[in-house]
Amino acid sequence: MVRYAQLVMGPAGSGKSTYCSNMVKHGESIRRIVHVVNLDPAAEHFDYPVLVDVRELIQVDDAMEDESLRFGPNGGLVFCMEYLSQNFDWLHEQLDDIEDDYILFDCPGQIELYTHIPVMKQLVEALQKWNFNVCSVYLIDSQFLIEASKFVSGVLTALSTMVNLETAHVNVMTKLDLLSKKDKKQLDRYLEPTMQGLLYDEFEDDKFSKKFKKLNAAIAAMIDDYSLVRFLPLDQSDEDSINYVLLQIDTCLQFGEDMEPREMREQEEDPDQVDSGFDG
Repeated sequence: MVRYAQLVMGPAGSGKSTYCSNMVKHGESIRRIVHVVNLDPAAEHFDYPVLVDVRELIQVDDAMEDESLRFGPNGGLVFCMEYLSQNFDWLHEQLDDIEDDYILFDCPGQIELYTHIPVMKQLVEALQKWNFNVCSVYLIDSQFLIEASKFVSGVLTALSTMVNLETAHVNVMTKLDLLSKKDKKQLDRYLEPTMQGLLYDEFEDDKFSKKFKKLNAAIAAMIDDYSLVRFLPLDQSDEDSINYVLLQIDTCLQFGEDMEPREMREQEEDPDQVDSGFDG
């Protein structure tokens, strides 16, 4: 049986836990059971019921307090994720008993896990081996993206994740409900952006060198020419907005395409009640 996995990713403060919580609630409203697996060894609390928690296997504090390791927070988290990759059998056992097929994986926010450390790629390969269709959902706080320079940084981070994980991928701009009216008016520029235009407006000042402008132009041209990154707007307070994002992700996951159409059941007739067509 095909199962479906959303890898919910993004930097700290992007609203991953809130996203998972709202997807669980939205699932209830549309009669779909959605489970959440916590893969963040540094997580502290959740607004949703946790089906599987990586902290039962290892926690960041374990790595930081070990006298032989002496890791800091970032090093400890990377160590924990590498430890998980060496113990995927544990995760497989936890997921094997689940009857429902739609699962969100709430992932850590450290960008190095998605750029130059193979842990998340290994997770994707393991899930696919376990018969999961996988879609990466990359969240970025909309308040971070309303300046052109920050927007480009967010786009490149999302692009790096897309290239490394090699899965179906959806980028989501979160926390729209927290934007001011002024910022909301600027939002369309970033949902359907012309990168060269955005950077031109911000960096045309004479204080920037020609080399700097040339680099920005090359990055913008690459993103524009290939249409590599686009963001879906998500207002967590709006059910229609949540439903729209979920619909796009379901399309990427091919959710429901393996379901067989319902066949008409033949009525079992009682031989004593069959009409022979003759009277008497």
